[in-house]
Amino acid sequence: METVILAVVIAVVVLGALGGLIVGSRRRKPLPPPPPQAPDITAPPAEPHVGDEAETPRDEPRRTIEEVDLPGGPAPVVVEEPPVVEAPEIEIPEPTAGRLVRLRARLSRSQNALGKGLLTLLSREHLDEDTWEEIEDTLLTADVGVQPTQELVERLRERVRVLGTRTPEELRGLLREELLTLIGTDVDRTVRTEPEDRKPGIVMVVGVNGTGKTTTTGKLARVLVADGRSVVLGAADTFRAAAADQLQTWGERVGAYTVRGPEAGDPASVAFDAVKEGKEMGVDVVLIDTAGRLHTKTGLMDELGKVKRVVEKHAPLDEVLLVLDATTGQNGLVQARVFAEVVDITGIVLTKLDGTAKGGIVIAVQRELGVPVKLVGLGEGADDLAPFEPEAFVDALIGE
Repeated sequence: METVILAVVIAVVVLGALGGLIVGSRRRKPLPPPPPQAPDITAPPAEPHVGDEAETPRDEPRRTIEEVDLPGGPAPVVVEEPPVVEAPEIEIPEPTAGRLVRLRARLSRSQNALGKGLLTLLSREHLDEDTWEEIEDTLLTADVGVQPTQELVERLRERVRVLGTRTPEELRGLLREELLTLIGTDVDRTVRTEPEDRKPGIVMVVGVNGTGKTTTTGKLARVLVADGRSVVLGAADTFRAAAADQLQTWGERVGAYTVRGPEAGDPASVAFDAVKEGKEMGVDVVLIDTAGRLHTKTGLMDELGKVKRVVEKHAPLDEVLLVLDATTGQNGLVQARVFAEVVDITGIVLTKLDGTAKGGIVIAVQRELGVPVKLVGLGEGADDLAPFEPEAFVDALIGE
């Protein structure tokens, strides 16, 4: 029993000693060292540039981003100023007074064959029936027309019989008088553009394709501007693509405003707008260029009548000018008849009278329509449209 107790005591003592050793060793365990202070770091030397030796970097000038050439990328966009469109230079047409006289030489080149032929025949010593038939043929060939030719020959025969002796000067004077009688010197050939009770005057230009109608309208604008009138042009020929451009070019040359519509648009609408614009602008004259109508096409002629009716909603037309190609001769009279029935022609413009045209067409067309020739075209020049002057015309026919 005592032995057991002794063994227990010894075990307890041993366990206590071991425990004390363990606790003491824990208490004597050293604390962790404090964190070291941050050392002074020296920057590493800069990397050398390509081609440079390894050395301490040098102070280099700095560049802004605008100065740095960036690789690639689109080229900078250069904004160009829009070009300045210069207004076309306004031309000053030559005065119309005496224009036909100045162009007499050009007219006489192709016309005086008629006068020379008649003077030669009338100068024969004996004027028999054969000679008078030759005179008739000469007049008919010159497109004078049957009825006017018969009247002229009848009067010539009577006056030559009464006159007796015939000197060249007397014959020339005789022929001049009779031709002037046929053409008419007491007819009002003024292009009416100044109505008394309103403004503007309204002029419509009609005619068959190929007669020079649009060009004539442009030249007529020059004639009016030369006489001190202001003009608005109406490009009612909407069926021909270049007609409006052509007319506008003519207008720009003399400072005339052009009213135009869409291609293949309603010509009556363009004509209506042109007159309206002319009223608002307070101009003196509105010139309306219409499409070239084939006189055999009833529908197209009806449309031309519509243009006239629409324009007259503003005011009555002061002039309806029919443009005829003088080289067509008697064929032009057929065209003239149809147009006269549709739009009541008030005046005639004969173009191409300086070419192969026969001067007698002036007499024939006036007799056929009962309206005067008011303007004649004597060439391709801008100022070759002249007011018709019977005296200057006859002088060109028979020569000096």
